Amino acid sequence: LVLSTGAIGTVSTARAAAPAAGTVSDTSPTTTWSGGPFATPNVTGIAGPVTCTSGTCDDYALTVNTPAGYGDSHQLRISVDWTNPAADFDIYLLDAAGNEVASAASSAKPEIMLVPPNAGTYTVRVVPFLPLGDSYTGTASLVALPANPAPSTAPQPSFTTYVPPDSLSPNVHNAGEPSIGVNDKTGAVMYQAYTSTFKATFDASTPAKVTWSDVSAKLTNGCPQGSTTSLDPILFTDHATGRTFESQLAGKTALTCYSDDDGATWNATSGSGINSGVDHQTIGGGPLPVGVSNLPTTSYPHAVYYCSQDIADASCARSSDGGTTYGPAVPMYTMLECGGLHGHVKVAPDGTVYVPNKGCGANQAVAVSTDAGSSWTVRPNPSSTPGDSDPSVGIGAGGSVYMGYQAADGTARAAVSLDRGKTWLYDQNVGAQVGVQNAVFPAVVAGDDNRASFAFLGSTTGGNYQDAATFTGVWHLYVATTYDGGKSWGTVDVTPTDPVQRGSICTGGTTCGQDRNLLDFMDVTIDAQGRVLVGYADGCTGACATGGAQNYDALTSIARQSSGLTLKSAYDPKPNLVITSATATKVSGSWQATVTMRNSGAALAAGASVGLSLDGTALPVSAAADLPEGATLTRTFALGKLTKGSHTMIAVADPANTVAESNESDNRLSVTFSTK
Repeated sequence: LVLSTGAIGTVSTARAAAPAAGTVSDTSPTTTWSGGPFATPNVTGIAGPVTCTSGTCDDYALTVNTPAGYGDSHQLRISVDWTNPAADFDIYLLDAAGNEVASAASSAKPEIMLVPPNAGTYTVRVVPFLPLGDSYTGTASLVALPANPAPSTAPQPSFTTYVPPDSLSPNVHNAGEPSIGVNDKTGAVMYQAYTSTFKATFDASTPAKVTWSDVSAKLTNGCPQGSTTSLDPILFTDHATGRTFESQLAGKTALTCYSDDDGATWNATSGSGINSGVDHQTIGGGPLPVGVSNLPTTSYPHAVYYCSQDIADASCARSSDGGTTYGPAVPMYTMLECGGLHGHVKVAPDGTVYVPNKGCGANQAVAVSTDAGSSWTVRPNPSSTPGDSDPSVGIGAGGSVYMGYQAADGTARAAVSLDRGKTWLYDQNVGAQVGVQNAVFPAVVAGDDNRASFAFLGSTTGGNYQDAATFTGVWHLYVATTYDGGKSWGTVDVTPTDPVQRGSICTGGTTCGQDRNLLDFMDVTIDAQGRVLVGYADGCTGACATGGAQNYDALTSIARQSSGLTLKSAYDPKPNLVITSATATKVSGSWQATVTMRNSGAALAAGASVGLSLDGTALPVSAAADLPEGATLTRTFALGKLTKGSHTMIAVADPANTVAESNESDNRLSVTFSTK
């Protein structure tokens, strides 16, 4: 659940700003104005479209003069800022006909809007959501689009999608904002769909076949509070321990149970810490930081964290007994630092805890704790702009932090930090290479330190994706993957023939209509081999999937990686070098050996060479060459004049052991021959 702090649409009229109008052009790119002070809050957007009565909105007439093609390299950036960090203003951009083009109605300070710089006349409407007597300053600027690195040249993974049978549970079609986890010990994939927990078991065939079962927490299997109430369902599976947590939210109470046997039985817990929030709960866990003291003795090796928010702020509580009980909830930030809404908690291998936030001042950020949740620091990504979807982070095996987020212009962007969020690198639009102009529901996971995947729903249609009346874009599931530490990404359309939604997707919380069928987020994880699995809800099924009208479904769906490099290099396809033949022949009084080597593996063998010894004496190693999978390589060796009798030569593939192979024990071939 997301409790909205802004509106989707605007109606009525407003007073004028000072000055009342301005122009931006390619030769004069900036204009400013101001308004206020405002004493009366305008919170009409909580219940629907904004209504402007006397003194509760400000209108600024903006003219944009740009030549054709200007939008290929520029954006229109509109920002509104104010003095009191506890105040809150929202902005809306209306076209000449009064239709909403875009909005920025979060709790960020300043509010920032990025839109195409199309020539025309517009109205910038400023709404004092919580003015506290403050005034504002508005700025409209034409700015250059950020440069984007070239896409990754690595082969990209492919995916197979799976859905359970309708007979499994009524909640098969009630899977908005799902969670997904994997028990690395058993391979079980755990999926939360509203009040139901499903287990998916994949076999070893290609493509894998799946078996589904309903393992929901309930009274009969040890969880009397399970599957009964939910404002926000959440699931978390600790890869290493195999423990799965399932939680339903009821006000400030979390109805939480855990299972150590993939849902066969459940154990009740206290749920959350005092004083937890009412919304947006998340559970995560992982190792404790080195040097953290005063933790109760427990047989469970990891800390467990429960975080939630109260609109204006958010807090996180730690459990030191495997999630059975929690200490007091500790504030992660105040309303002066960030808006309340946050993403999902993640724990790094070194015990650092991260909770991302979509609006901390002018940026998106991570709240970071290095002392097991006792204190927190907000670390913004200065290249980012606030968005309407919660950001997500994935943590690599060496501690690299990958952030995926929806920018103010709706695009899907990714950045990486190598120092726990203090600085950010390689911030880029990962959807541009496949034409995505709007993205929602970022979900990020990492494996090896230089490998990560960023899943999101994307549409190649630009404009206001939350405008239910006019937005006609089609949404697909996309996955962007990096194999070089976030320097470059390759992005694939996972559902090219099966739309996830047609038309608008509302990310405005409780003010939304039927286009909030997918709710607020989705999830992504990896299995023990590093395969990426995306847990999402399919909102366009049946006739909708083949071109019919949007039916606002929320079908339980898993996209599982079925080919390509995973996020763990230990499971990369490898070459395998074998000697297929070695023969000795006499040529003009001297002997020579001919050796053939084959790459029987599933990947290129770079720098492959052949070695040969004759009667225990090693000969010079052959020249190295790259050997593609399935290819053969033949080398000859001069043996010289040989004495009469029996001789033994041993041919060795990769004699210096420089090629990592799938089988290192089949590299030698011994041949005995006789001379006369």
